[in-house]
Amino acid sequence: MIEPYFKSDQIQLFHEDCIKVLDSLPEKSVDMIFADPPYFLSNGGISCKAGKMVSVDKADWDKSNGTDKDFEFTYNWIKSCRKVLKDNGTIWISGTMHNIYQVGFSLQKLDFKLLNEIIWFKPNAPPNLSCKYFAHAHETILWARKHKDIPHFFNYEEMRKWNDKISPVGKQMRSIWHIPLTPMSEKAHGKHPTQKPIELLKRIISASTTENVVTLDPFNGSGTTGLVALMLNRQFIGIDKEEEYLKITIKRLNYSKVF
Repeated sequence: MIEPYFKSDQIQLFHEDCIKVLDSLPEKSVDMIFADPPYFLSNGGISCKAGKMVSVDKADWDKSNGTDKDFEFTYNWIKSCRKVLKDNGTIWISGTMHNIYQVGFSLQKLDFKLLNEIIWFKPNAPPNLSCKYFAHAHETILWARKHKDIPHFFNYEEMRKWNDKISPVGKQMRSIWHIPLTPMSEKAHGKHPTQKPIELLKRIISASTTENVVTLDPFNGSGTTGLVALMLNRQFIGIDKEEEYLKITIKRLNYSKVF
């Protein structure tokens, strides 16, 4: 049994490799998973931030180890996620062209049913400084359920009420979501290089869960998934190998007074 790094009535945070923790959790104990895994894009490239040229390198955990090893890593953590998902559970996984095809292939090999390919359009994405490619202005999020023949939960009516510039209120929400990059106000207690905006996780968790269910993030980062899960009255399990990001998560939760 792996002891939590932090625990309250609604939340457990683990400072450990995600596969080790997932394999220690009870089978079929989680209702929904959101995963923001390494994208394998820290390859010495450049980007633009605040009008300045910066490196795209995040850390060693985001560096590619070659196609075969990257796929093995992707397949193995998704396999461990499948074990803890309930039979009617779903998983959301974000990525870019660097990793999302390995994610999709892994989901198919593990007999998940792909439900949607969400395009997260970033209206304020940075320009491409090399001027050799189109500017990267979106990320892809795959939504899949564990079994092909067991129905999943989808909060259809709630999504029709959501305000999105691409999907008018009262209409079916489309698979392109217009959500700006994470604002600096959400990084007041510390920064994570791949931190997702609260709005993105509010939409994901609201769309695919009900109150009091168990949600999990195997790559917790600075805790946006957990913060939103608790705001929406869900249980949460977060896992991360980097202690500094778990500390940021706890600061965010304490400041928001959500537990």
